[in-house]
Amino acid sequence: MGGDSLTTADHGDGATISTVHPDILQTHILTRLDGPTLATAACASPHLHALSTQETLWRQICNRTWPSTADPRVRRLISAFPAGHRSFYSDSFLAVDHRRRSPPYLRRRRPPQPSAYVISAVDIQYQDRIILSKVHVAETGSDPFRVDLLDPKESVPMNVNLEIKDITCLSNLQENLSLSWIVIDPTRARAANVSSRSPVLVKRNWLSNDVELRYATVLSGEKRGEMVQCLVVVTCDGGGGLMVKEVRLHVEDMEGKKLGWKSLEAAVEGGRKRRGERGEEREMYKGWWREERERRHRKRRRENRREMMFMVTNLFLLLSFLAFVGIKFFQLTWFYAVKWLV
Repeated sequence: MGGDSLTTADHGDGATISTVHPDILQTHILTRLDGPTLATAACASPHLHALSTQETLWRQICNRTWPSTADPRVRRLISAFPAGHRSFYSDSFLAVDHRRRSPPYLRRRRPPQPSAYVISAVDIQYQDRIILSKVHVAETGSDPFRVDLLDPKESVPMNVNLEIKDITCLSNLQENLSLSWIVIDPTRARAANVSSRSPVLVKRNWLSNDVELRYATVLSGEKRGEMVQCLVVVTCDGGGGLMVKEVRLHVEDMEGKKLGWKSLEAAVEGGRKRRGERGEEREMYKGWWREERERRHRKRRRENRREMMFMVTNLFLLLSFLAFVGIKFFQLTWFYAVKWLV
């Protein structure tokens, strides 16, 4: 097949993959693969590894998976990753594992100063149609950390055949409206997809005629053993056609307190795992809320016990004071009565 093709001996009288011309592999085969399949192919042989780790292939895959990564600002950041788009894909495709802390070698190499800003690459899709693809720069110094992707008066038409008053609208959005929110730390050259792909909760506000979709991920907090929740809220307006009017991100703890960037920073540096089956993130969200309700109940019971102890203590002190005054009054009365009689 030409002087550039690689041939190997095949004792089974059959052709091997290395007999295929590299141009055919790169142009007609490898470009049709998705990220996981391409990564698997790279492990098959040294020949395929050399072809499957080309930066151009992984850039195309990243752009297909997340259209926002085609933005020049994001491409410049990805160029600083250890293996370029391949490293970025590995960080962003896998889910953040809240059970694993950052590896020791990353903790040793932690820069002395935190990142002054982070880049968010956000993509919202309805089925295979892009609804919103945007890159946002946010400062990390604000406390709590919050990112509003759209301006207050900005809205994005969804261009889908859905009516907000339709009874199937909520289930349709929950099934088909997917979101990817990738946070890129330019200082550490790492990224993390901090959003669940599907909404964990969809609810309608009958007064404002809005639909709110929540995408949540449970993360490992800044302190060891602490669990926090990264929450992305997408609000859709139903007046005059379905439109996205708000997309925001924030982090909160089990008490509902809004947290700063350091909580997300720990997630960016933490471990990764394969994304689970569809609906697993929703179950984790439900488990989060069950645990949060239990914590609130325990906190309320502790506060009730403290209030009861406070009331009992005050009542005991009041009765003791009244008893002391009563005894003193009786003693004085008896003393003057006896003195008067004598």
